[in-house]
Amino acid sequence: MTDDIIIRGKGITKKFGDFTAVDNIDVEVRRGEIFGFLGPNGAGKTTTIRIMTTLIPPTSGEIEIEGHTVKGLDDPVKEKVGIIQQHIALDNDVSVRENIRYHAILHRIPRKEAKERMDRLINMMGLEPYLDRMAINLSGGWKRRVAIVNALIHDPSILVMDEPTAGLDTQSRHMLWKLIRELNSHGTTVFVTTHYMDEAEELCDRIAIIDHGKIIAQGTPEELCRELGSFAVEYVTEGSDKQYRYFHERSEALQFRDSLPEGAQVTTRNTNLEDVFLELTGRENTQAVQEVEYRI
Repeated sequence: MTDDIIIRGKGITKKFGDFTAVDNIDVEVRRGEIFGFLGPNGAGKTTTIRIMTTLIPPTSGEIEIEGHTVKGLDDPVKEKVGIIQQHIALDNDVSVRENIRYHAILHRIPRKEAKERMDRLINMMGLEPYLDRMAINLSGGWKRRVAIVNALIHDPSILVMDEPTAGLDTQSRHMLWKLIRELNSHGTTVFVTTHYMDEAEELCDRIAIIDHGKIIAQGTPEELCRELGSFAVEYVTEGSDKQYRYFHERSEALQFRDSLPEGAQVTTRNTNLEDVFLELTGRENTQAVQEVEYRI
């Protein structure tokens, strides 16, 4: 990972009528990193991704990709970006092989070069036994692998993944984590949104947390946990719900634990990213807020 900035968003704002979905945010993604973008439902994650991948224009602000300011939706710099949407879009009526070929044709890749790329990506994703299967007959995890090949067939330097493991079982999630790390080790910069804090801690070099359209924290998972307090005490006293306190020193955490009333249920542990997320966005805000729907 280097400090070379491959995506830079400056003052990005997006409004839908009177509603501000993204509110004057700045974000930088470094070449070669896995960057996580976290936030509650309706916080502005997907809208930001759609702007950063040139699918929709911002109301104000600008995006730079590879040092080039994006001028419009047809800007050729968008070829630098591969996108995997939250909802997998495959043609269910044809085989895996034909799905991949179709994407190569869309990107006008010469036949010989397309075959070389297909062979390399198919091998990397372990798709050889599935090439002649109809896409509709694949499991969610294998459909995701095909979507990754489609997103990488034009050899982008950036892969954007919106909730890549949503709806997958535990085994498929871990399989996809391994693939993301492998892609990143080959030089692909990965920008990923996720609702799973363990996923962000497992994968991401740096993260940004967005809430109500504004970025409220940025840094490595370790930095954000240290800022809150490296040690957590969660406890329940008689007649109370579970409560949380955070401390920078273990001795402080233990002293607080020992000061609690006799009979309190207490756990002392290391702070994690879920603690950071919930403290910043509100533990009481546990109900999903449906994101604003709009038409482009």
